[in-house]
Amino acid sequence: MVTRSCTVLIALLASLLVPVTGSAQAAPATFVHPGVVVSRPQLDFMRTKVLAGAQPWKLAYDRMMASKYADLNRTPKPRAVVECGPVSNPNNGCTDEREDALAAYTLSLAWYVTRDARYATKAIQIMDAWSNTIRDHTNSNAPLQTAWSASSWPKAAEIIKHVYGTWPNSARFGTMLRNVYLPEIQNGRANTNGNWELSMMEASIGIAVFLEDRAAYDKAIGIFRTRIQAFIYLTTDGALPKTPPGSGIDTRAEIISYWHNQSTFVDGVTQETCRDFAHTAYGLSAASHLAETAHIQGQDIWGEIKDRMRHAWGLHSKYQNGEPVPSWLCGGSFSRELGPTPEVSYNALNTRLGIAMANTKIYTESKRPHGTDNLFIAWETLTHAANPS
Repeated sequence: MVTRSCTVLIALLASLLVPVTGSAQAAPATFVHPGVVVSRPQLDFMRTKVLAGAQPWKLAYDRMMASKYADLNRTPKPRAVVECGPVSNPNNGCTDEREDALAAYTLSLAWYVTRDARYATKAIQIMDAWSNTIRDHTNSNAPLQTAWSASSWPKAAEIIKHVYGTWPNSARFGTMLRNVYLPEIQNGRANTNGNWELSMMEASIGIAVFLEDRAAYDKAIGIFRTRIQAFIYLTTDGALPKTPPGSGIDTRAEIISYWHNQSTFVDGVTQETCRDFAHTAYGLSAASHLAETAHIQGQDIWGEIKDRMRHAWGLHSKYQNGEPVPSWLCGGSFSRELGPTPEVSYNALNTRLGIAMANTKIYTESKRPHGTDNLFIAWETLTHAANPS
Protein backbone atom coordinates (compact mmCIF):
# COMPACT_ATOMS: atom_id res chain seq x y z
CA MET A 1 0.00 0.00 0.00
CA VAL A 2 1.35 3.41 -0.98
CA THR A 3 0.96 5.94 1.80
CA ARG A 4 0.17 9.59 1.19
CA SER A 5 3.68 10.59 2.29
CA CYS A 6 5.18 8.16 -0.23
CA THR A 7 2.99 9.60 -2.97
CA VAL A 8 4.13 13.12 -2.16
CA LEU A 9 7.78 11.99 -2.13
CA ILE A 10 7.42 10.25 -5.49
CA ALA A 11 5.82 13.35 -6.99
CA LEU A 12 8.61 15.55 -5.61
CA LEU A 13 11.31 13.28 -7.01
CA ALA A 14 9.58 13.19 -10.38
CA SER A 15 9.44 16.97 -10.48
CA LEU A 16 13.17 17.17 -9.91
CA LEU A 17 13.76 15.05 -13.00
CA VAL A 18 11.85 17.41 -15.28
CA PRO A 19 14.25 19.68 -17.24
CA VAL A 20 14.04 23.29 -16.15
CA THR A 21 13.55 25.20 -19.40
CA GLY A 22 11.66 28.23 -18.17
CA SER A 23 8.97 27.53 -20.74
CA ALA A 24 6.67 24.97 -19.12
CA GLN A 25 3.00 25.84 -19.53
CA ALA A 26 3.80 29.19 -21.08
CA ALA A 27 1.28 28.95 -23.90
CA PRO A 28 -2.32 29.89 -23.17
CA ALA A 29 -4.99 27.24 -22.90
CA THR A 30 -6.96 29.22 -25.47
CA PHE A 31 -5.19 31.50 -27.92
CA VAL A 32 -6.34 35.10 -28.38
CA HIS A 33 -6.91 36.27 -31.97
CA PRO A 34 -5.83 38.57 -33.50
CA GLY A 35 -2.93 38.07 -31.17
CA VAL A 36 0.45 38.78 -32.78
CA VAL A 37 1.88 42.13 -31.59
CA VAL A 38 -1.50 43.84 -32.08
CA SER A 39 -4.78 42.82 -30.43
CA ARG A 40 -8.35 43.69 -31.32
CA PRO A 41 -8.60 46.28 -28.51
CA GLN A 42 -5.34 47.86 -29.70
CA LEU A 43 -6.60 47.91 -33.27
CA ASP A 44 -9.91 49.44 -32.16
CA PHE A 45 -8.03 52.14 -30.23
CA MET A 46 -5.95 52.88 -33.34
CA ARG A 47 -9.02 53.04 -35.58
CA THR A 48 -10.91 55.33 -33.23
CA LYS A 49 -7.98 57.75 -33.06
CA VAL A 50 -7.50 57.82 -36.83
CA LEU A 51 -11.19 58.35 -37.60
CA ALA A 52 -11.26 61.17 -35.05
CA GLY A 53 -8.28 62.83 -36.73
CA ALA A 54 -6.28 62.65 -33.49
CA GLN A 55 -2.51 63.02 -33.52
CA PRO A 56 -0.02 61.40 -33.82
CA TRP A 57 -2.16 58.51 -35.09
CA LYS A 58 -3.73 60.34 -38.06
CA LEU A 59 -0.37 61.49 -39.41
CA ALA A 60 1.05 58.01 -38.87
CA TYR A 61 -1.88 56.56 -40.80
CA ASP A 62 -1.56 59.07 -43.61
CA ARG A 63 2.14 58.25 -43.98
CA MET A 64 1.32 54.56 -44.06
CA MET A 65 -1.35 55.02 -46.71
CA ALA A 66 1.05 57.08 -48.85
CA SER A 67 3.70 54.35 -48.70
CA LYS A 68 4.35 51.79 -51.42
CA TYR A 69 3.11 49.09 -49.06
CA ALA A 70 -0.50 50.33 -49.20
CA ASP A 71 -0.61 50.34 -53.01
CA LEU A 72 -3.68 48.48 -54.29
CA ASN A 73 -1.88 47.89 -57.58
CA ARG A 74 0.99 46.02 -55.97
CA THR A 75 2.01 42.82 -57.75
CA PRO A 76 3.47 40.18 -55.42
CA LYS A 77 6.78 38.62 -56.44
CA PRO A 78 6.91 35.16 -54.86
CA ARG A 79 9.79 32.72 -55.40
CA ALA A 80 10.09 29.03 -54.76
CA VAL A 81 13.56 29.56 -53.25
CA VAL A 82 14.66 32.82 -51.64
CA GLU A 83 18.43 33.08 -51.54
CA CYS A 84 20.04 35.64 -49.22
CA GLY A 85 23.74 35.96 -48.61
CA PRO A 86 25.55 38.35 -46.22
CA VAL A 87 23.95 41.81 -46.36
CA SER A 88 21.51 40.29 -48.87
CA ASN A 89 24.26 39.57 -51.39
CA PRO A 90 23.10 37.72 -53.39
CA ASN A 91 19.60 39.12 -53.16
CA ASN A 92 17.41 36.60 -54.93
CA GLY A 93 13.97 37.47 -53.63
CA CYS A 94 15.09 38.76 -50.23
CA THR A 95 13.76 42.30 -50.61
CA ASP A 96 10.69 41.09 -52.49
CA GLU A 97 9.74 38.66 -49.73
CA ARG A 98 10.25 41.07 -46.83
CA GLU A 99 8.42 43.88 -48.59
CA ASP A 100 5.51 41.70 -49.71
CA ALA A 101 5.12 40.56 -46.09
CA LEU A 102 5.20 44.18 -44.91
CA ALA A 103 2.68 45.07 -47.60
CA ALA A 104 0.30 42.33 -46.46
CA TYR A 105 0.46 43.71 -42.93
CA THR A 106 0.09 47.31 -44.10
CA LEU A 107 -2.93 46.43 -46.20
CA SER A 108 -4.50 44.55 -43.30
CA LEU A 109 -4.16 47.67 -41.14
CA ALA A 110 -5.59 49.79 -43.96
CA TRP A 111 -8.58 47.46 -44.15
CA TYR A 112 -9.07 47.56 -40.39
CA VAL A 113 -9.34 51.35 -40.41
CA THR A 114 -11.31 51.82 -43.64
CA ARG A 115 -13.29 48.55 -43.85
CA ASP A 116 -12.67 48.83 -47.58
CA ALA A 117 -12.57 45.22 -48.78
CA ARG A 118 -10.09 46.06 -51.54
CA TYR A 119 -7.30 46.27 -48.98
CA ALA A 120 -8.10 42.89 -47.45
CA THR A 121 -8.40 41.35 -50.91
CA LYS A 122 -4.97 42.67 -51.88
CA ALA A 123 -3.43 41.39 -48.62
CA ILE A 124 -4.94 37.97 -49.32
CA GLN A 125 -3.64 38.01 -52.91
CA ILE A 126 -0.10 38.62 -51.65
CA MET A 127 -0.27 35.95 -48.95
CA ASP A 128 -1.83 33.43 -51.34
CA ALA A 129 0.85 34.05 -53.95
CA TRP A 130 3.62 33.26 -51.50
CA SER A 131 1.91 30.29 -49.86
CA ASN A 132 1.41 28.77 -53.31
CA THR A 133 5.05 29.23 -54.29
CA ILE A 134 7.75 29.35 -51.65
CA ARG A 135 9.52 26.16 -50.63
CA ASP A 136 12.83 27.17 -49.04
CA HIS A 137 15.32 29.82 -47.91
CA THR A 138 19.01 29.33 -48.69
CA ASN A 139 22.49 30.83 -48.20
CA SER A 140 24.05 32.28 -45.06
CA ASN A 141 21.35 34.83 -44.19
CA ALA A 142 18.50 32.35 -44.55
CA PRO A 143 17.65 32.26 -40.81
CA LEU A 144 17.48 36.05 -40.49
CA GLN A 145 15.62 36.49 -43.78
CA THR A 146 13.12 33.85 -42.69
CA ALA A 147 12.69 35.52 -39.31
CA TRP A 148 12.19 39.02 -40.68
CA SER A 149 9.60 37.89 -43.21
CA ALA A 150 7.87 35.63 -40.71
CA SER A 151 7.64 38.51 -38.26
CA SER A 152 5.28 40.31 -40.64
CA TRP A 153 3.29 37.44 -42.18
CA PRO A 154 1.46 36.35 -38.98
CA LYS A 155 0.51 39.92 -38.05
CA ALA A 156 -1.27 40.28 -41.38
CA ALA A 157 -2.71 36.77 -41.32
CA GLU A 158 -4.18 37.16 -37.84
CA ILE A 159 -6.13 40.28 -38.82
CA ILE A 160 -7.39 38.84 -42.09
CA LYS A 161 -8.35 35.41 -40.75
CA HIS A 162 -9.87 36.43 -37.45
CA VAL A 163 -11.42 39.83 -38.21
CA TYR A 164 -11.98 40.09 -41.96
CA GLY A 165 -12.82 36.39 -41.97
CA THR A 166 -13.08 35.48 -45.67
CA TRP A 167 -9.90 33.70 -46.73
CA PRO A 168 -10.32 30.32 -48.46
CA ASN A 169 -6.58 29.58 -48.55
CA SER A 170 -5.79 30.41 -44.92
CA ALA A 171 -5.01 26.76 -44.16
CA ARG A 172 -2.48 26.65 -46.99
CA PHE A 173 -0.87 29.78 -45.58
CA GLY A 174 -0.60 28.06 -42.21
CA THR A 175 1.03 25.05 -43.87
CA MET A 176 3.59 27.41 -45.42
CA LEU A 177 4.42 28.89 -42.03
CA ARG A 178 4.74 25.45 -40.46
CA ASN A 179 6.75 23.73 -43.18
CA VAL A 180 8.84 26.50 -44.77
CA TYR A 181 9.38 29.11 -42.06
CA LEU A 182 9.22 27.50 -38.62
CA PRO A 183 11.88 24.77 -39.16
CA GLU A 184 14.44 27.42 -40.20
CA ILE A 185 14.05 29.52 -37.05
CA GLN A 186 12.55 27.57 -34.15
CA ASN A 187 15.84 26.22 -32.77
CA GLY A 188 17.57 29.61 -32.73
CA ARG A 189 21.23 30.35 -33.43
CA ALA A 190 23.25 30.62 -30.22
CA ASN A 191 26.51 31.58 -31.92
CA THR A 192 25.17 34.60 -33.82
CA ASN A 193 24.75 38.23 -32.83
CA GLY A 194 21.75 38.52 -30.54
CA ASN A 195 19.40 40.31 -32.90
CA TRP A 196 19.27 37.16 -35.06
CA GLU A 197 17.98 34.84 -32.38
CA LEU A 198 15.63 37.44 -30.91
CA SER A 199 14.07 37.96 -34.35
CA MET A 200 13.86 34.20 -34.81
CA MET A 201 11.96 33.87 -31.54
CA GLU A 202 9.68 36.79 -32.39
CA ALA A 203 8.76 35.10 -35.65
CA SER A 204 8.43 31.70 -33.98
CA ILE A 205 5.95 32.91 -31.41
CA GLY A 206 3.92 34.72 -34.07
CA ILE A 207 3.72 31.55 -36.13
CA ALA A 208 2.84 29.56 -33.00
CA VAL A 209 -0.10 31.85 -32.26
CA PHE A 210 -1.42 31.66 -35.82
CA LEU A 211 -1.09 27.86 -35.82
CA GLU A 212 -2.26 27.56 -32.20
CA ASP A 213 0.83 25.43 -31.61
CA ARG A 214 1.46 25.35 -27.88
CA ALA A 215 4.72 23.41 -28.15
CA ALA A 216 6.20 25.90 -30.63
CA TYR A 217 5.06 28.76 -28.39
CA ASP A 218 6.69 27.24 -25.31
CA LYS A 219 9.92 26.57 -27.18
CA ALA A 220 10.14 30.17 -28.38
CA ILE A 221 9.58 31.51 -24.88
CA GLY A 222 12.23 29.18 -23.45
CA ILE A 223 14.92 30.24 -25.91
CA PHE A 224 13.93 33.89 -25.58
CA ARG A 225 14.32 33.86 -21.81
CA THR A 226 17.97 32.83 -22.03
CA ARG A 227 18.81 34.99 -25.04
CA ILE A 228 17.41 38.25 -23.63
CA GLN A 229 19.63 37.80 -20.57
CA ALA A 230 22.62 37.27 -22.86
CA PHE A 231 21.72 40.33 -24.95
CA ILE A 232 21.11 43.04 -22.32
CA TYR A 233 23.43 43.31 -19.34
CA LEU A 234 22.39 44.14 -15.79
CA THR A 235 24.87 44.55 -12.95
CA THR A 236 22.98 41.86 -11.09
CA ASP A 237 24.28 39.40 -13.70
CA GLY A 238 27.74 39.60 -12.16
CA ALA A 239 31.07 40.96 -13.36
CA LEU A 240 30.54 39.63 -16.88
CA PRO A 241 27.47 39.30 -19.11
CA LYS A 242 25.65 36.03 -19.41
CA THR A 243 26.26 34.05 -22.57
CA PRO A 244 23.89 32.18 -24.89
CA PRO A 245 23.59 28.51 -23.91
CA GLY A 246 25.37 26.33 -26.41
CA SER A 247 27.44 29.16 -27.88
CA GLY A 248 30.76 27.98 -26.43
CA ILE A 249 31.50 31.55 -25.36
CA ASP A 250 32.73 31.27 -21.78
CA THR A 251 36.07 33.01 -21.12
CA ARG A 252 36.39 36.72 -20.36
CA ALA A 253 38.32 37.30 -23.59
CA GLU A 254 35.70 35.47 -25.64
CA ILE A 255 32.87 37.43 -24.01
CA ILE A 256 34.54 40.79 -24.65
CA SER A 257 35.19 39.83 -28.27
CA TYR A 258 31.57 38.71 -28.64
CA TRP A 259 30.47 42.05 -27.16
CA HIS A 260 32.38 43.85 -29.93
CA ASN A 261 35.31 44.68 -27.65
CA GLN A 262 33.25 46.38 -24.94
CA SER A 263 34.94 45.58 -21.61
CA THR A 264 33.09 47.90 -19.21
CA PHE A 265 29.62 46.65 -18.40
CA VAL A 266 26.84 48.84 -17.03
CA ASP A 267 23.07 48.46 -16.81
CA GLY A 268 21.56 48.48 -20.28
CA VAL A 269 24.60 47.94 -22.47
CA THR A 270 23.89 45.25 -25.04
CA GLN A 271 25.89 42.63 -26.87
CA GLU A 272 25.60 44.70 -30.08
CA THR A 273 25.89 48.24 -28.68
CA CYS A 274 29.43 48.61 -29.96
CA ARG A 275 28.62 46.96 -33.25
CA ASP A 276 26.11 49.72 -33.94
CA PHE A 277 22.87 51.10 -32.56
CA ALA A 278 20.85 49.86 -35.55
CA HIS A 279 21.46 46.16 -34.87
CA THR A 280 21.00 46.79 -31.15
CA ALA A 281 17.61 48.28 -31.92
CA TYR A 282 16.68 45.32 -34.13
CA GLY A 283 17.21 43.09 -31.11
CA LEU A 284 15.29 45.36 -28.74
CA SER A 285 12.44 45.68 -31.20
CA ALA A 286 12.20 41.92 -31.75
CA ALA A 287 12.18 41.40 -27.98
CA SER A 288 9.40 43.96 -27.61
CA HIS A 289 7.31 42.22 -30.28
CA LEU A 290 7.63 38.85 -28.56
CA ALA A 291 6.77 40.33 -25.16
CA GLU A 292 3.79 42.15 -26.65
CA THR A 293 2.48 38.98 -28.27
CA ALA A 294 2.87 37.17 -24.95
CA HIS A 295 1.03 40.06 -23.23
CA ILE A 296 -1.90 39.64 -25.61
CA GLN A 297 -1.88 35.90 -24.88
CA GLY A 298 -2.06 36.59 -21.13
CA GLN A 299 1.59 36.02 -20.20
CA ASP A 300 3.64 38.69 -18.42
CA ILE A 301 6.98 38.53 -20.22
CA TRP A 302 7.16 42.31 -19.88
CA GLY A 303 7.25 41.85 -16.13
CA GLU A 304 10.25 39.55 -16.51
CA ILE A 305 12.27 41.79 -18.83
CA LYS A 306 11.21 45.30 -17.84
CA ASP A 307 14.45 46.18 -16.03
CA ARG A 308 16.67 45.02 -18.87
CA MET A 309 14.54 46.78 -21.46
CA ARG A 310 14.15 50.08 -19.62
CA HIS A 311 17.87 50.32 -18.96
CA ALA A 312 18.74 49.40 -22.55
CA TRP A 313 16.40 51.97 -24.02
CA GLY A 314 17.50 54.59 -21.51
CA LEU A 315 21.19 54.14 -22.25
CA HIS A 316 20.92 54.09 -26.03
CA SER A 317 18.33 56.85 -26.39
CA LYS A 318 20.43 59.14 -24.17
CA TYR A 319 23.30 59.05 -26.61
CA GLN A 320 21.02 58.99 -29.64
CA ASN A 321 19.51 62.21 -28.30
CA GLY A 322 22.92 63.88 -28.41
CA GLU A 323 24.67 63.39 -25.09
CA PRO A 324 28.41 62.83 -25.64
CA VAL A 325 29.41 59.18 -25.51
CA PRO A 326 31.94 58.49 -22.71
CA SER A 327 35.28 57.00 -23.69
CA TRP A 328 34.58 53.75 -21.81
CA LEU A 329 31.63 53.00 -24.08
CA CYS A 330 32.52 51.85 -27.60
CA GLY A 331 35.62 54.02 -27.58
CA GLY A 332 33.55 57.18 -27.25
CA SER A 333 31.34 56.89 -30.33
CA PHE A 334 28.51 54.91 -31.87
CA SER A 335 27.37 54.31 -35.43
CA ARG A 336 23.95 54.33 -37.07
CA GLU A 337 20.61 55.22 -35.55
CA LEU A 338 18.01 53.44 -33.46
CA GLY A 339 15.45 53.90 -36.22
CA PRO A 340 11.66 53.45 -35.92
CA THR A 341 11.95 50.94 -33.09
CA PRO A 342 10.88 52.29 -29.65
CA GLU A 343 7.07 52.55 -29.69
CA VAL A 344 6.10 49.05 -28.56
CA SER A 345 8.62 49.10 -25.71
CA TYR A 346 7.81 52.65 -24.67
CA ASN A 347 4.10 51.96 -24.63
CA ALA A 348 4.45 48.77 -22.60
CA LEU A 349 6.92 50.18 -20.10
CA ASN A 350 5.67 53.76 -19.79
CA THR A 351 1.97 53.74 -20.67
CA ARG A 352 1.03 50.40 -19.14
CA LEU A 353 3.63 49.90 -16.40
CA GLY A 354 4.10 53.57 -15.51
CA ILE A 355 7.91 53.52 -15.68
CA ALA A 356 9.38 56.98 -16.19
CA MET A 357 11.70 56.90 -19.21
CA ALA A 358 12.87 60.46 -19.82
CA ASN A 359 15.46 59.77 -22.52
CA THR A 360 13.30 57.22 -24.31
CA LYS A 361 10.36 59.64 -24.20
CA ILE A 362 12.42 62.33 -25.92
CA TYR A 363 13.59 59.99 -28.64
CA THR A 364 10.21 58.35 -29.19
CA GLU A 365 8.15 61.52 -29.32
CA SER A 366 10.65 63.58 -31.32
CA LYS A 367 10.73 61.02 -34.13
CA ARG A 368 6.99 60.45 -34.46
CA PRO A 369 5.40 59.15 -36.46
CA HIS A 370 7.67 56.13 -36.63
CA GLY A 371 7.29 54.43 -39.99
CA THR A 372 9.01 51.31 -41.30
CA ASP A 373 12.58 50.06 -41.55
CA ASN A 374 11.61 48.07 -44.67
CA LEU A 375 12.75 44.91 -42.87
CA PHE A 376 10.31 43.84 -40.14
CA ILE A 377 9.20 46.96 -38.24
CA ALA A 378 6.22 48.97 -39.47
CA TRP A 379 3.78 51.66 -38.36
CA GLU A 380 4.20 51.32 -34.60
CA THR A 381 3.24 54.91 -33.77
CA LEU A 382 -0.06 54.07 -35.42
CA THR A 383 -0.59 50.81 -33.55
CA HIS A 384 1.05 51.40 -30.18
CA ALA A 385 1.47 55.09 -29.31
CA ALA A 386 -0.20 55.67 -25.91
CA ASN A 387 -2.27 52.53 -26.47
CA PRO A 388 -3.57 51.40 -23.07
CA SER A 389 -4.67 47.86 -24.06
